[in-house]
Amino acid sequence: MKAAIVTSPGKKPSYGEFPSPVGREGFEVITVTAAALTNLTKGRAAGSHYSADNHYPFIPGVDGVGTLADGRRVYFAMPEAPFGAMAEQTLVDPRRTIALPDKLDDLAAAALANPGMSCLAALIERARFRVGEAVLINGATGAAGFVAVQVAKQLGASRVIVTGRNAQELEALRSLGADVVIPFDLRPENPQGVEQFEQALTAAFADGLDVVVDYLWGSSARTIIVAVAKAVDDAHPVRFVQVGEASREPVDFPAAALRSSAIQIMGSGLKSVPLPRLLECIRRTFDLAAQGKLYLPTKVVPLSTVTDNRDAPGKPRPVFAVKKGA
Repeated sequence: MKAAIVTSPGKKPSYGEFPSPVGREGFEVITVTAAALTNLTKGRAAGSHYSADNHYPFIPGVDGVGTLADGRRVYFAMPEAPFGAMAEQTLVDPRRTIALPDKLDDLAAAALANPGMSCLAALIERARFRVGEAVLINGATGAAGFVAVQVAKQLGASRVIVTGRNAQELEALRSLGADVVIPFDLRPENPQGVEQFEQALTAAFADGLDVVVDYLWGSSARTIIVAVAKAVDDAHPVRFVQVGEASREPVDFPAAALRSSAIQIMGSGLKSVPLPRLLECIRRTFDLAAQGKLYLPTKVVPLSTVTDNRDAPGKPRPVFAVKKGA
């Protein structure tokens, strides 16, 4: 069968022939129709994600959409190695599949599954979000942040604060439900950037803050943590949920920020949330999308272009359309 194939760490996937999967007890063959290119898929393919097993060759793609032998459309997650989502067929434990709503097409489901899961898991499973709470989304201009703004509003957030590097894209998020927009420039060549960002955060926190969903880490996360310690009411438990590391920067924040606040720092992702709960978050994502309450711009490309599109930007979300023999 045709598939994307990774042969060594850090090497771009190639498009070629790979042995087809064979069904066996406890696993079903799925004919793939769509698979999105996510940061998780990129990280596992490169061998840099904590969940990568680094056995080569293999087919990348942690999730996708396809059909079972009886024709049912399903979303699937975590195919059995060495198979992945970016192939004409894959092998999956049926307990890791979700039936698709009739009103949701395959491409939209593939695009929304990962970002919808990441923010719902962060808010519901880790932060235990409650209706009426204020949420800050750090790194809101990416695909995951774009979805997180919509999800937070649908869950009943009283205020959604968005932060990120691109002021114009942040402003565009107001139409999706963002209430407070705080752009930042934390580059070394802008020595006032950290102070300006902290001042803007402090002003926003005067009206309260309950949950932070962080897709960046690095200097922006450090500044948010320090601002929480300085500006949020004493003993108020702000839950800081770390989801992604798009900044690729370490964080070195003062210990006093932890001692002088009730901030709770936690992560959200594979292994920190049980897989059945992650799948339930994806099911909720699909329900919102089928009701027209959630969307993400996508760019549909054929699987044969996987090598050229490996480094494509995350928004619009690249989705590989898989057609047998194409």
